[in-house]
Amino acid sequence: MTLADLRKLAIRRQTRIRFGLRNGMECVITEHGVAQVPALKGVPDFNLEEELRSASAFVLDPVAAHKGKSPGVTNGTPVGREELAGMTAGGTAAETPSHEDD
Repeated sequence: MTLADLRKLAIRRQTRIRFGLRNGMECVITEHGVAQVPALKGVPDFNLEEELRSASAFVLDPVAAHKGKSPGVTNGTPVGREELAGMTAGGTAAETPSHEDD
């Protein structure tokens, strides 16, 4: 499972995906596929792909849950690495078009 896989899943399901980093910060992949680290104040000393490899717990926040709520209020669904990997693998083949436009 790569960061690109999670970005596609977040866009496809219109969900925000959150996971903790080893330094205590949190990465949020938005429903637009953008990976953000809200607490980051400068140049990072880590690689998000490497941090993702070590992450074991994730939280899925439906975008509809964020409308009309304070930014800090979430009611996300916790999922494990295996379950999330299954979501990324399972949805890719079913939603791949039979032809590609280049």
